[in-house]
Amino acid sequence: MNLHQSKLYFEDIDRTLRHVVGMEKLFGKSVLITGATGTIGSFVADTLIRFNHQNAAKLKIYLAGRDLEKLRMRFEECENIDFLIYDMESPIKFEVSVDYIIHAAGNAHPAAFNGDPVGTIIGNVESTFALLEYLKKHCGKRLLYVSSGEVYGQGDVSISAFKEEYAGYVNALSPRSCYPLSKRTTENLCVSYWKQYGGETVIVRPCHTYGPCMTTTDNRAHVQFFHNALDGEDILLKSAGRQMRSYNYVADCVAGLLTVLINGEPGEAYNLANPESRLTIAQLAAKIAKAESKKVVFEDPTSVEIANQSPIAKQVLDTQKLEKLGWKPAFSIEEGISHTLSICKGI
Repeated sequence: MNLHQSKLYFEDIDRTLRHVVGMEKLFGKSVLITGATGTIGSFVADTLIRFNHQNAAKLKIYLAGRDLEKLRMRFEECENIDFLIYDMESPIKFEVSVDYIIHAAGNAHPAAFNGDPVGTIIGNVESTFALLEYLKKHCGKRLLYVSSGEVYGQGDVSISAFKEEYAGYVNALSPRSCYPLSKRTTENLCVSYWKQYGGETVIVRPCHTYGPCMTTTDNRAHVQFFHNALDGEDILLKSAGRQMRSYNYVADCVAGLLTVLINGEPGEAYNLANPESRLTIAQLAAKIAKAESKKVVFEDPTSVEIANQSPIAKQVLDTQKLEKLGWKPAFSIEEGISHTLSICKGI
């Protein structure tokens, strides 16, 4: 699948750009994106590349990842970009000056962080510290850290939506907590670094994000639903699916992320979700099934799948803080699902 051959994909990027607040402030700047082949990072990259092409913005874009060949294949037709080898568990080996860093690399799905909980913790914390030091060394302006809505842990289900100051509960004795706890720690590192050294940091906490950039290795439930649909199969649900979640189409996610990069207050975190896309896992499965004229079928999970399941009953994010920056979503859940399926099928 070559996303750059999809007219609909570029139409979605254009809608993203129309919903970013203050995009013109990036004219003549330089941006480094880690995790540039991931679900969010790759759409950020395509959005900035498109902005450059349409506006002659003289924006220097550096795309960083572990696999240089994968980067080249993903962005082979793009101009005015440089590829950098970057492994979050290894020292930084490149030397380029950047104004902004968007740190979107990391183990973000259960199979990855359950398989390497120690590496997940160390990777999240040490990679961010190294990038903060790098930004300070090169006199950069700001680092945006892509955290997660999982930092709220097992919150009070009676609360309608979690605000940024809400703490929730995360079991420190569960290896699966390597992900939310290391995200929490890294958020605090970003804030502490800004207070102590003056390097600006901002944080976004995306909810469950979906779209045509989803990776084949991502084993989260909502991603597997899309894989089922694209393979012409019924949607397979491995639980009752009663857990309530915020969802966000990747185009809206990236519009919000860039709005925070440009306008967010230093040392602050911003929830990143579509306030109109709050569904149970089963409801999302039903919507994806309906879009492809399929049905939802239930199957008992394996022991491995049970271990990968989140203990979080409710993960609904309050987005008022982000909306006060001027951002608003552009895609309904139905449109996001439809566009994801159409783009992935090359329609």
